[in-house]
Amino acid sequence: MSASISSRLRAKSLLLGTLLALFLGQYAQAAEPLQPLLVANQKSALKILLAVSGELKDVPYEIKFSEFPSASPLGEALNAGAVDVGALGDAPYVFALGAGASLKVISITHVNGRYTTALIVRNDSPITSVADLKGKRIVTGRGSIGHYLAIRALNEAGLKTSDVSFVYLLPSESRLILDNGDADAWATWAPYTTVATQSGARILPNGPDLLTNHSYVAATSKAIAEKRAQLDDFVVRLDRAYRWVNAHPKEYAAAQTKVTGLPLDVHLAVNQDTKMERVSIDDSVIKGLQNTADIYEREGILNKHVDVSHGFDPGFNAIRLAAEQAAEQNNPQAAR
Repeated sequence: MSASISSRLRAKSLLLGTLLALFLGQYAQAAEPLQPLLVANQKSALKILLAVSGELKDVPYEIKFSEFPSASPLGEALNAGAVDVGALGDAPYVFALGAGASLKVISITHVNGRYTTALIVRNDSPITSVADLKGKRIVTGRGSIGHYLAIRALNEAGLKTSDVSFVYLLPSESRLILDNGDADAWATWAPYTTVATQSGARILPNGPDLLTNHSYVAATSKAIAEKRAQLDDFVVRLDRAYRWVNAHPKEYAAAQTKVTGLPLDVHLAVNQDTKMERVSIDDSVIKGLQNTADIYEREGILNKHVDVSHGFDPGFNAIRLAAEQAAEQNNPQAAR
């Protein structure tokens, strides 16, 4: 290795170490105990993730979880300031911004998996393509990532949303509607996609790259101003937890089953086929979400134009990158 390369690596390592030291030093310098962080939890997902990975140990502040059945009420709670931070998909986040919420995305994770979100039909259905959905009924959650996938898939197939009828329900109700014939297709996400396909339902093929498959962690502007140290720590813990579950799909599935009641093989199938990857907030991410907002506005789902550029805080990129690179230096295999 040349002297110049070695020098650059040492400088980079020193920079990362300094940044992490400053980050951790916030706690030592705090004159008073840190306030609790109020975390919106969708079907216990974040709590399970953090608990099974060991990231709820030695937290220098209290984490208070609030449970929500789906992204829509979670976004409403963020909008009302009832919670500080929560995770939701990019499409539901557009609705939260459209409602006037003073929110910022502080962390993004790419969910890389097969059938993360999909259009599903019964196994005995004559529908074999998205084009066959013309005149049919699609059940999904209004403003959900499933709803957005359905719109994109229909458009790609040369159809408009007016060519179908949407039935808006929660996932817990949607499967029944599909099974009893009151809907012809279901636009949903994992683990419901895996549950359905393991029970004989079929996935309708659609074009690639219709979705970003990004999971957003959004915080209120108030929390960012008043609980920055907690949020810095929280996003790093989440990233570590995701790296842990990438390497431990069986242990993660066992923990999920205890809470969700779904069969172990459902969660295991999802986990083995899914990898979570850190994504930095940049112009391409913002442009992608603006496209989502514009499509919703065009379809009349949003009744006004939403400029999503105000809904991101890239200031958390540095601490996340530093923590990941430090983990790779200390244990390259565990960091993957």
